[in-house]
Amino acid sequence: MVAPRANWKGFIKFGEVAFPVALYTAASTSERIAFHTINKATGNRVRREFVDSETGDAVERDEQVKGFEIEDGRYVVLEPEEVAAAIPQSDKTLRVEAFIPCDEVDDVYFDKSYYLAPDKMGGDAYKLLRDGMRKAKVAAIAKTVLFRRLRTVLIRPHDKGLIASTLNYDYEVRSSEKAFDEMPDLKIEGEMLELAKHIINTKKGEFDPKQFDDRYEEAVAELVKAKIEGRTLPKKKALAASKPSDLLQALRESAGLTAPAKTKRAVAGAKAGKGRQKAARASAPKSRAAGGQPQRRAS
Repeated sequence: MVAPRANWKGFIKFGEVAFPVALYTAASTSERIAFHTINKATGNRVRREFVDSETGDAVERDEQVKGFEIEDGRYVVLEPEEVAAAIPQSDKTLRVEAFIPCDEVDDVYFDKSYYLAPDKMGGDAYKLLRDGMRKAKVAAIAKTVLFRRLRTVLIRPHDKGLIASTLNYDYEVRSSEKAFDEMPDLKIEGEMLELAKHIINTKKGEFDPKQFDDRYEEAVAELVKAKIEGRTLPKKKALAASKPSDLLQALRESAGLTAPAKTKRAVAGAKAGKGRQKAARASAPKSRAAGGQPQRRAS
């Protein structure tokens, strides 16, 4: 098995203690199914090309520069060396600025996570920081230049080591007010609330990532396989949302207090079918004479 490649190497420093560390990607999308863009007419791959928006001429890489739009159609052009000079200088050091309670940072600020491992020497200091934070139940806030940007990093004890998560800046996190401004002003209480609590309690469990499958990847893989084999997949029926007027009934069905409507319809249909069969038997001509003996044909 090939050893993972570090995304970044440097030092971590808390107080006057410093030791070498390395960052390794904690989650990767490299195993996901990837598509190429194909020319439908020829079956050939399409090549991406940058063109001038006015002339339509292709622009080679060495002719491309960064530009900031100051008004419609007008840009401040930045040369590559100017952009490079503006990037903060990195001394490859994660400087711990504070230790905070582990649950103090809202999850909405989390960006990407990396395993923070000791690099070569410094194992003792690494364990000291890890065990100290674990005992105090705190996380560390640190800053450094990562991938050409000054980043704030949250460092927490994780398994046998530490995990470092880059954090979004405050201006990057949008307010939730607009997302929830159309929430209906309703007070849920009584039977509906009790049923909801009951359903929640019966569904309590523990998080196990192995139990959750990537349905999209599985569906795409099955689609590719079906196309290769020349067959089509059946269309899935769209899931209908519960209507507000049916919410209480849906809660009762979820709690097992009443049978689902479709089950009731099926049972009613089965009873109706049995009733029709019984009526048909009752109206059919009798094959036996009175007294239960078979009738004889006239000779």
